[in-house]
Order: sequence, then structure tokens, then C-alpha cells
Amino acid sequence: MRFLFLLLLLQCIPNSFSAKSGRLPEYQALISLKSAISDDPQSSLSTWDLSTSHCTWSGVTCDSRRHVIDLDISGRNLTGTLSSDIGHLRSLVNFTIAANNIGGPIPPEIASISGLRLLNLSNNIINETFPPELSALKSLQVLDLYNNNMTGDLPLAVSEMTNLRHLHLGGNYFSGVIPPEYGRLPFLEYLAVSGNELTGSIPPEIGNLTNLQQLYIGYYNGYTGGIPPEIGNLSSLIRLDAANCGLSGEVPPEIGKLQNLDTLFLQVNGLSGSLTKELGSLKSLKSMDLSNNIFTGEIPPSFADLNNLTLLNLFRNKLHGSIPDFIGELPELEVLQLWENNFTGSIPQGLGKNGKLQILDLSSNKLTGSLPPNLCNGNKLETIITLGNFLFGPIPESLGECQSLNRIRMGENFLNGSIPKGLFSLPHLSQVELQNNLLSGEFPVTDSVSANLGQKLLLDGNKFTGNIPGEIGKLQQLSKIDFSHNSLSGEIAPEISQCKLLTYVDLSRNQLSGEIPTEITGMHILNYLNVSRNHLIGSIPTSVASMQSLTSVDFSYNNLSGLVPGTGQFSYFNYTSFLGNADLCGPYLGPCKEGIANATHQPHSKTSLSASVKLLLVLGLLFCSIAFAIAAIIKARSIKKACKARSWKLTAFQRLDFTCDDVLDSLKEDNIIGKGGAGIVYKGAMPNNELVAVKRLPAMSRGSSHDHGFNAEIQTLGRIRHRHIVRLLGFCSNHETNLLVYEYMPNGSLGEMLHGKKGGHLLWDTRYKIAIEAAKGLCYLHHDCSPLILHRDVKSNNILLDSNFEAHVADFGLAKFLQDSGTSECMSAIAGSYGYIAPEYAYTLKVDEKSDVYSFGVVLLELVTGRKPVGEFGDGVDIVQWVRKMTDGSKEGVMQILDPRLSSVPIHEVMHLFYVGMLCVEEQAVERPTMREVVQMLTELPKPPNAAVTTALAPPSPTMEDGKEKQEPADLLSI
Repeated sequence: MRFLFLLLLLQCIPNSFSAKSGRLPEYQALISLKSAISDDPQSSLSTWDLSTSHCTWSGVTCDSRRHVIDLDISGRNLTGTLSSDIGHLRSLVNFTIAANNIGGPIPPEIASISGLRLLNLSNNIINETFPPELSALKSLQVLDLYNNNMTGDLPLAVSEMTNLRHLHLGGNYFSGVIPPEYGRLPFLEYLAVSGNELTGSIPPEIGNLTNLQQLYIGYYNGYTGGIPPEIGNLSSLIRLDAANCGLSGEVPPEIGKLQNLDTLFLQVNGLSGSLTKELGSLKSLKSMDLSNNIFTGEIPPSFADLNNLTLLNLFRNKLHGSIPDFIGELPELEVLQLWENNFTGSIPQGLGKNGKLQILDLSSNKLTGSLPPNLCNGNKLETIITLGNFLFGPIPESLGECQSLNRIRMGENFLNGSIPKGLFSLPHLSQVELQNNLLSGEFPVTDSVSANLGQKLLLDGNKFTGNIPGEIGKLQQLSKIDFSHNSLSGEIAPEISQCKLLTYVDLSRNQLSGEIPTEITGMHILNYLNVSRNHLIGSIPTSVASMQSLTSVDFSYNNLSGLVPGTGQFSYFNYTSFLGNADLCGPYLGPCKEGIANATHQPHSKTSLSASVKLLLVLGLLFCSIAFAIAAIIKARSIKKACKARSWKLTAFQRLDFTCDDVLDSLKEDNIIGKGGAGIVYKGAMPNNELVAVKRLPAMSRGSSHDHGFNAEIQTLGRIRHRHIVRLLGFCSNHETNLLVYEYMPNGSLGEMLHGKKGGHLLWDTRYKIAIEAAKGLCYLHHDCSPLILHRDVKSNNILLDSNFEAHVADFGLAKFLQDSGTSECMSAIAGSYGYIAPEYAYTLKVDEKSDVYSFGVVLLELVTGRKPVGEFGDGVDIVQWVRKMTDGSKEGVMQILDPRLSSVPIHEVMHLFYVGMLCVEEQAVERPTMREVVQMLTELPKPPNAAVTTALAPPSPTMEDGKEKQEPADLLSI
């Protein structure tokens, strides 16, 4: 009996102890964790059911005593928070919830798990500061908080976790300095604090971490000072990544002591001085990127000893001298990028001989001599860029057999000879730029043309002869062709029309003959066509009038004849596009000669006439003379009426101090400041010295249903008064022409400013201000007008900038009124500009205000990237697709797309503008914000946790971090 009582007592002790200590059974702690998960789309925790043992649950591992020792629920797309009851799993050794959507703070109760060795919370949305209580985790070896939203100073508490081997705090919003106390972690092998908002100097105590193998301290951080010489004490260091973090000064010679280093990334900083010769003693080095700094001097001879080097990036510095021959002898070299320096002399002729070269970019230097003959020795060469040098001699014939070749950019040199046979049939070739050289010969004859050849084929400014081959029609991915300034002959190959992605075609200044092929009218996204200064004959195809995408043409100085129509797209083209063709006639060109516009007269034979017949002819002539006199009187009266009808009428929307005659004086070729589908725009100075912009629109011809947007503009602009909408002062009109008179914007359009030569001067603060102002203008149209207005052609070229760079939304030639808010309208044809058109618009012709929102999102991406919406990404890819691919929508990815011309930016603002832009270009219209919400988001800019951090910018070079490959640097010379 006593034994049974004792047995019952022993069974009750654990429960009473548990209750007294407040500890939950482990299965209840797990259920609590599950209850804190608000969304489990994959039903990953469906096995967490009390009907089974918790040791059989998914992601749970127990020891022999049924205690949970391992909990791994990573990568399951879970949403929710982390329950504080995690602290009741006291036997837990490994805890991983990486790659989910877990938010909220880190529970300080984790400190109760004294035996915890691995804590991985990476790739979530955990916020707030790091709990100092976690300093009690003395057994912890791995702490990974990468890519969350944590704030505050870098946690000092981790310096007390003396057994740490792996510490990753990168990709958060930590601020302050790197604590010197981190130098007290004797076993630390991996330290990453990159991608935060850290300031101050790099503490020399880092040099105490003699077991450290990988150190990541760059990206978004902005340190003062340079690299501490104590870095040389890290004798075990294999990888050092301190890119893009504001470093200055010289690279300390002590870095040469890092004999185990295989990766050194110091790009995008302010490092100066000569290249430290001690770098040449890093015998294990495989990748070295010192690009985007201000290094001077020459490449040191000591670099000849870097026999393991696979990547050498020194581009965008101020280096000079010759490229040493030993660079061509490096046995493992795969990537060599030295562009935008001041290198002279010839290219090492041994380059490529090692059979491993993949990427070579030597552009924008002062190199002379010829191209090395063995660049593609191992058939691995993918990219060769040498544009903007003084190279001469032929293109190596071996490149015509380089099966791996993808991009060739050799323009703006003095290369001669012909294109290597087989070049255009290379299977992976996507871009060829050979413009402005001395190349000659015909197009190389090949059995096939690479179907992948896309982006650009630039052969202009050479001495090419022969015909344009019909095989050109096989270039299905091509977006730009420029064969101008050559000696090409024969007819324009009609097969060119099969290149459906072409937006730009320039065949001018050749010796082409024959007629303009009517097939070109099937090129539905062609924007630019120039066939001027050839020997073309026949008429201009009237079907060109239906090419709505075509905004600029030049048919001048050929032997063309016939009537130039005045309708369709022809009504937008400037008369200078038709000059130099004696037998062309039509608007602005003069009357047609007899037999040209109409059918020619048939010849007749001469016969002798009798006297009676002659008498009848005389009488007939008399009657005709009388009839002619009567008709002349009637005609004179009608001309008087017609003149009155053609007289100019001025309609003013405010008091004006000028007349239509003053406006007409502005219509001169020298005053043209813009051309496009909306008309030709002139700059005009009025008698009172007021500057105006005059847009000439053809009037609606009799019987035509197309008014070229005139009525839409007048109805829209005539009633609008808003600071960020361009102001229409008035318009002049007669029977033939309409002239809109706007306030003049001295700084042109955002598109011209952003994508022209002045784009680098458009600083971030100005860009952000423009985004807000343009959003306010569109918001007014969508929400405050009555009836509401759709713009339908929102783009950077329709956002004008005044003298203070204040934004004004312009060009309502496609505007439509929304009679019922929230409903969509079906248009008879796609209107808008290629690259800005919302997906649902292109497929269904259904438009609503969300179509404008999508277009505005594209403008925001232009402001962030500095790139045009189309034409720079190849394979029919637009800016939205490219941005999605490059960033995957993550905030860290913004660095991959940011305009490299921006010297410094507040990172939180860039992220925020990028975030708003990506919301605007959501695939589904319903998921996009309204313009009112866009304005609110842009104006309520979230402030950084502490003072805003500004950092120097440019894309990082190829590197691996946390198992993810970073993108290669943007090819700045292609912008």
C-alpha cells in the first residue's frame, strides 16, 4: 500500500513542478506556435494535431526522451508572428524559421533555451530591436537574422555569445557603429553586417578575429575613413566584401598579409591613390573588384603573380599607362573589365590564349593597335566590348567561329576589313555594334542567321557595300537597326518587315534603289524610319498613314514621286521629311505636276480638220470663254469667302498680349523643339518677350472622323487650373491648321532630361520632387475634375519641367472623360506609347484610371533606374519585366537597378519610390493603388530609424553572398 502511494506521488511530481514553474508541455508550446501563424497556404503545419505524437509532426525532431531538439519550419510561406511560448522548448538545439513572412519582434523568452546552438530567423519581416536578454545564449554558434526589418543599433548583446561561429545581421535597418566588442568573439568565422545603415569607422578591433573566414561590411552602409590596417591580421580570411560603403583613403599595404584571401570586393567607394603593390602578393586571390573608385597610376607589375585570378574589375577609375602584357598571360582569367580609364598602348595580344576568357570590356579608353587574335581560344567568350578607343586593323576571323559569343560592341574605332564570315550565324549572338569604323565589304554570306540576334544591330558609319540580304527577316528579336552612312545598294529587302520587334530603322545615306516595300506597314511598333539620301523611286506607300506607332520618318533626298497624303500619321510628319524629291507633291510641298498625282494623259494622233469643224471649234471656244468669265466671277467670290474661312481666329483662355500673327511667326524650322504623334512643337517669343510653346495640329479634314486629338486637348486643358498641369494660354485655328499655345517649359520634358546628356545632373531630390508633383497633377485629373479625366498617354516625355524643375503634366491629345467613375471604356484602337501601356489595355482595349496608374509606375521606375521603358533590355523585354527579374521585388535588389549616374541618394527614399512604382505596375489592375493613394504614399515618406543615411551608388560586381548570385554591373555605356 505504501509502495502504491509512493508511485502515485512520483507520477504527480512532474505535473506539479511544471505547474509551479509555469512551464508548458512541449506539445502545448508547439500548438501555441501554430496558433500565432495566421496563414499557412501550403498546410505545412496540418500534421500538428493532438491526435498524434508531437515528435511525428512536420519539421519537429525529438531525442530519445521525446524532447524537441530540432524545429525547422523554413521556406513554407508562413505568415504571422513568433509566439513567446517558444521559450518552453528548453531542449531545443536548432531552431530555423527562415524564408517565411514572420513579423513582429524576436521573443526575449528564447533566452530560456540555454542549450540553443543555431537560431536562423533570416528572410522574414521581423522588426523592432534585438532583445538584450539573448546575451544569455552562451552555447549559440549560429545567429542568422539576414534580410529582416530590424532597427536600432547593432546589438551589443551578441558580443557576449562567446561561442558564436556565424553571425549574420545584414539586410536590416540597423544603425550606429560596428561595436568594437565584436572583436571579442574568438571563434567567429563568418561576420556580415552589410546592407544596413551603419556609420562611423570600421573598428580596428575587427583585426582580433583571427579565425574569421568571411567578412561582409558593405552595401548601404556609409563609413567614415578607410580600411584599418589591422585588417591584415585576419590570417584566416577567405572573402572580404566591403563594396559600396563610403570607404576613402588608400588600400593599406597590410592587406597583402591575407594569404588565404580568394575574393576582394572594394568597388563603389572613394578609395584613392595608386593600386597597392602588395595586392600582388595575394597568391590565393581569384576575384578582385576595385571598380568605381578614384585610383590613379598604373597597374603594378606585382599583379603578374596573381596566377589564380579569374576576375579583375578596375573600370571607372583614373588609371593610366598601358595594360601590361602579363594581363594576357594570366592562366585563369575569365573576366577583365577596365573600361572608363585612361589606358593607352595596345591590348595584350595574349588575351584569350588561356582558353578561359568569358567577358572583356576595355571601352572608353585611349587604346590603339589591333584586336588580339585568340580572344575565343577556348570557345567560352561571351562578351567583347571595345567601343570608344582608337583601335585599327581587322576584326579577327576567329570570332566568326566563336560559338559562345553573345555581345559584340566595337563601335567608334578605326577598324577596317570586313565582317568575319559566320559571325551573324553564331547561335547565341544577341547584339552587334560596329558603328563608326572603317569596315567594308558586303554582308557576310552565311547559311543561316542567328535567331537570337536581338537588341541592336549597328553597322552605321562604315564602308559596307552590296545588298541587304533577305535573311535579315530572320532576326525576330531585333529592336534597332542602323545601317546608315554606308554604300549599300540594291532594293530594301521586304523581309525586314518580318522583324516584328523593330522600333528603330535607319537606312539613310546609302545607294539603295527601287521602291519602298509596302510590307513595312506591318511593323506595328516601329517608331523611327529613315531612308533619306538614297536613290529610291516610286511613291510613298499610303498605308504608312495607318502606322500609329510611327512618330518620325525621313524620306528626303530620293527620287520619290506622287502625292504625299495629308491624313493619318502623315499629318504629324514635318515637311522636311519629304524635301529633295522633285516629283513629290502635297501639303507644304506644292501642287502636283500634270500626270503625277493622277493618271497620265493618253497620246493622240494629229488629223486635218475641215472648215466646218474649225468653225464649230471657234464657236465652242467663244462659248467657253463666256462660261469661263462667269465662272471666274463666281470663283472670285468663293475665294473671298474661302479666305475669310481660312483666316486665323484666336481663342484665349486668359488675357493675352499677342495675336495669331505673332504665333505664326514662330513656325520656323529652327524653332522646332519637339516632334511626335501629337504634333510638332515650336518655341516662340512673343512681342512682350513672353516665351510660349506652340503645338501645330492638323485640322480634321472633311469627312474624317479623326481630329488628331485637338478637341480632346481643348476640352480638357481649356477648363483646367492646376499648378502641376501644363497651362494652355489659347489657340489659333483656321480651316487647315490648329495651333495650341502653351506656357513654355525651359527645361523640356522629364524624358529628355532623364535620358539625354543632362540625366546625370538630375539629382535624387529633384527626381523625388518631380514624382510627387506629377502624381498630384494626375490625381487632380482622376479625382477632382468633373467629369473625371483619363490622360491615356502618361509618360516621361509628357511631364514638362519649368525653370525650377517643377513638374507639369502635359499633352492631353489622348485624354478621355470618365463619365462614370470606376467604369472602363472600350477604345477602337490601342492608344498610348509603347512601354507604358498597361497589360489589360493592350489585350482588351479596356481602360480605366488604373491604366494611367500603370503608366505612372513606369515613370517612377525610369526615375529610379535612369533607363528608358524599352530598347535597352533585349528580347522584347520592357523596363517592368527587367526590374522584376533584376530585383525579385526585394529592397536589396534596388541596388542592382539604381541609376549609376546618381552620386549619392538617401536609401530609404529610393526603396520607397521603388516600392510605390512596383505597386503601380502590378499585373492586375485591381491591385494597383489609386492616384490619390499614390500621392499619399509619396508625400508621407517613411523616415529612417535615425538620421537619413546617404551613400555612394553603382551596381555591385558579380559576387556570391548567402548563396545568391548578385548581378553583374550595368553596362553603363549602353545607356
